[in-house]
Amino acid sequence: MKRFATGAAVALAILSTPALAQDEAPPKPVTVSGSVALVSDYRFRGVSQTDEEIAIQGGLTVTHESGLYVATWASNLAGWGTFGGSNTELDLVGGFKTEVASGVSVDVGLTWYMYPGGASKTDFAEPYVKVSGTFGPVSLLGGVAYAPAQEALGRWSFTGANAQDVLAGGPYDDAGDKEDNLYLWADASTAVPGTGLTAKAHLGYSNGNKGLGPNGTSVAPTGEYLDWLVGLDYAIAGTPVTVGVAYVDTDIAKVEETYLRPNFSSTKDGGSIAGGQVLFSVSAAF
Repeated sequence: MKRFATGAAVALAILSTPALAQDEAPPKPVTVSGSVALVSDYRFRGVSQTDEEIAIQGGLTVTHESGLYVATWASNLAGWGTFGGSNTELDLVGGFKTEVASGVSVDVGLTWYMYPGGASKTDFAEPYVKVSGTFGPVSLLGGVAYAPAQEALGRWSFTGANAQDVLAGGPYDDAGDKEDNLYLWADASTAVPGTGLTAKAHLGYSNGNKGLGPNGTSVAPTGEYLDWLVGLDYAIAGTPVTVGVAYVDTDIAKVEETYLRPNFSSTKDGGSIAGGQVLFSVSAAF
């Protein structure tokens, strides 16, 4: 009887092991995550990249348990300079993220911005460092991105008029010029109790070349400016879907952007592509 009881106990333990292992299973060495989104306008650091029109976007991230990760993200483009080709931005990202203190993480990496099939000298690399953490109900992130001098960021055209002359077969003002670019930003978000909403805010500072690059655009079109965003997200319970609304704007004044025209103008109404606008989004994570 004792032998049987012992055997039964062992058998019960064996039968119970899968459930216990499932509850306490160690994390997988490699995880894959991603998202897809439909947005009413693709704003890159406050400036529309889609002529104030809809964009379809998606990304995929592969993360190793060591903290190393690789990712890719893509969006359609239109209306800001001349990308050509598929009029698509494709970002390739690699980095390392680790926790340096309880609830505080450091993320170091590099983004390679690509424009497949587009005008030559448009791709560029931008290393970054991000520090993030949760403090009570608030999640905070601060980042620094510095792109060293590259032709894609150079001041090839001094004015929008010259950029249009180039399209007609004329010469650049300063072909081959190389410039760098600095971007500083801070993000904050917090849940709104009892609503299912998350409030979010963003502030960014750009400092780069005051001119147009070889694709008729510039990462910092007026040389130095601020961009900001405030908004709300709502995660639909029981689904991977989030809907959002936000207001985005910059401090780029009309007088500052005059020299960029017509490249900096919306093809719909000739207005600024960096002015204040309400954005809508629907996204799904997986």
